[in-house]
Amino acid sequence: MVVLWRRGEPDRARQVGFTVSRQVRGAVARNRVKRRLREAYRETREAAPPWIALVVVGRPGILSEPMTAVTADMRQAFHAIPGGRPHS
Repeated sequence: MVVLWRRGEPDRARQVGFTVSRQVRGAVARNRVKRRLREAYRETREAAPPWIALVVVGRPGILSEPMTAVTADMRQAFHAIPGGRPHS
């Protein structure tokens, strides 16, 4: 997974978009990756700074990882954002 970010508008809510690499073959597999990314985001969104705009790019390995690992990877990516929320 790759998480791209930039500072969003201060008066707007956090924005997030999901995309999947074409390395993931087949529409069914790409949609499954997007569903897994959205679920991981739902569980970790409190770790992302409120002033951020995010794009989360799914890679082929997400399908073979357990959901707990995907969620942990996303949480770790959010904590790596400079000026983000402190580790909990």
